[in-house]
Formats: sequence, structure tokens, C-alpha cells
Amino acid sequence: MCFSPVGDLVGGTVVAAIGVDACFHVKGRTEYLAIAALPLLLGLHQIDETFVWWGLQGHVPVSFGRVAMWIYLVFALVVLPILVPVLMMLFESPSRRRWRIAPFLVLGVGVSIVLLEAMLVGHPNVRLGAYHLAYTIGLRHGTAIIGLYIVSTCGPLLASGFRSIVWFGVVNLAAVVVLALLCANGFTSLWCFYAALVSGAIALHLRFARNYAGQKYLFH
Repeated sequence: MCFSPVGDLVGGTVVAAIGVDACFHVKGRTEYLAIAALPLLLGLHQIDETFVWWGLQGHVPVSFGRVAMWIYLVFALVVLPILVPVLMMLFESPSRRRWRIAPFLVLGVGVSIVLLEAMLVGHPNVRLGAYHLAYTIGLRHGTAIIGLYIVSTCGPLLASGFRSIVWFGVVNLAAVVVLALLCANGFTSLWCFYAALVSGAIALHLRFARNYAGQKYLFH
């Protein structure tokens, strides 16, 4: 998935469906509602990239594709580094576990500010690549920023008190690092792998978790 507009559309629909399933398994546990909605947002984000493809291929107006590109980049590069730590802080209990995630939130805010400034100054662009979309935002010191971005978005999963979330975080981190090394200019587009893995972790956790009292934590 994510290697074509059809791949984005199908993949995004699957991830969004996982999000709907996760929301159904909240079952009155309101503390889970915010994190359950994340797969749905990631699925819609992936579907949005379909219109970026179609704009470049001439299937929709170029202006429409540009708007879709901005929506895609703002969510992926500005919103997500803050959103993931915030949702994981709300997800964790008791409060002492939440503060383990706080440093990732601070880092995420800093990364988001740098990336937003780069987009506003650097005039983002996108082009058709080999089996992916190649985004450019005029970012300086891109390797370092991508590294910090990975830490801010994957770190909260690894700091979780839930075994299931941590293990999926490990798999997710490995997949993201491999993507960044193999395809630096397609990293943003191929981020759908992140969406799929994180969404699967959340959905499985909500499906099998009963309540906090019955959970087995890695940390105390």
C-alpha cells in the first residue's frame, strides 16, 4: 500500500476501518476514546494522499491536489509529533506513567515548530517518484530532524506501561528506521506503514484489554 493512489485509498480505508473497530471496543472506557480515534485519523490522512496522487496525474484540478498536499504535510509533520505523545499521556494511568511521556511531547512541539517554519518558508512541493510520492519542504539538517521526529512519534509507544503497545512500538520503530534509510525522499509518503502498525497495536489492545485494574504493566 501507499505505492499508488489505489494503494493509498485501499490502505487508508482499511486503517480507518481499524479505527472504527477500535472505537467500538472502547465500551464505556472514556479514557480510551482519544487513542481509539487515532487510527481513524490516520486512515483519513492516508486517503487524503490519494487526492495528491490524482492532482499530479491530472485526475483532479491541480489546485485541489495542492490543498490535499498541504493537509497531508501539516498533519504528518506538524500535528502528529504533538498528537501521539498527547494521546499516549491521556491513555496511560496512573499519572506517574504519563510523565514518562512528557519529554516526547516537549520534543514533538519543537520538531513541529521547525517543520512548520520550513514549510512556510520553503514552499513545499511534491512529485511522482518510483512507487511513492516525493515531498520536499526546503528543510535544512533534514537527517537530524527526521531522527528527532521518529523519536517524538515512536518514543511514546516504547514508554508505555502496556506490554502490547511497547512491543508494537518496537516493531514500528524498526520499520520506520528502515524506511528512512532506504527511501529518504519518500519517507513522508511511505509513513502509511506507521499508520498501519500503530493502528493495529491500538485496536488489538482495546479489543483484549478489560480495564486498568486487570492490566499487566511493564513499569510500576
